[in-house]
Amino acid sequence: MTAATLDAGNAMMALNNAPLKAPAPTADVTKAKAVAQQFEGVFITQMLGEMFDGISTDGPTGGGQGEAMFRSLMIDEYGKQIASQGGFGLSASIQHELLKVQEKAH
Repeated sequence: MTAATLDAGNAMMALNNAPLKAPAPTADVTKAKAVAQQFEGVFITQMLGEMFDGISTDGPTGGGQGEAMFRSLMIDEYGKQIASQGGFGLSASIQHELLKVQEKAH
């Protein structure tokens, strides 16, 4: 046996004994990204809700009770739109943490 054959045999043995780690499925990454973006949207909505609490609904157009009733829906849509267009950058960190937890679970 030559030295090259022994080296190749040792390399194969090392590969066979090395622990294999499968990459995370694409579906998990896509799902984690969607959940992270939804979470960021909820966070932004809550923040915007606090900002809009100080604004009265009486104005030149007389929004009154109707505006107060639908304001939460408008703020919710604002939060979703801000998050879908990049948000505050929280979703990337949240996605990273979600994937890290999933890796530990497998």
